[in-house]
Amino acid sequence: MSVAEPRRIVLFRHAKADWPQVSDHERPLAERGRRDAPVAGRKLADSGIPFDQALCSTATRTRETWKLAVQELPQRPKTVYEERLYEASPGELIAVLNETPDDVQNLVLIGHNPGVQGLTDVLAGESEGDARERLNRRGFPTAAFAVLTYAGSWKALEPGVATLVDYWAPSE
Repeated sequence: MSVAEPRRIVLFRHAKADWPQVSDHERPLAERGRRDAPVAGRKLADSGIPFDQALCSTATRTRETWKLAVQELPQRPKTVYEERLYEASPGELIAVLNETPDDVQNLVLIGHNPGVQGLTDVLAGESEGDARERLNRRGFPTAAFAVLTYAGSWKALEPGVATLVDYWAPSE
């Protein structure tokens, strides 16, 4: 891998969930979430990022979001369902990302707030264009995602080393 080809990390918050009488981990997508997830998938496809791997929380709403979004991608990446992504802090998420094999160039993480937004803020030492301004204005609503670039090994990923290059939310 050369510096000309930085890794890309997409941090993707699950789509809108419903509130039935089940545990938080088992909450399914709401109707709006089932509409927004494929739209987010199309936006990910439009980014042209060829994902090598997806890391997805084991929560029902994240699995359903990814199942709907990945159908829009031209190629399905290897998907790893990871329990540690559920209710994870930014530091815990970095620890999981540090375990990513170095042959993975582009990765999408499907997770939850506040961890996903916190991780975006922690990793992004720099930003391009108006991505940070839009993120700060909108926050990290359901089905939103941030695209970061990073030059280095996964083991060396730490706060402030990435660049926020894009941000998208369903209302964008």
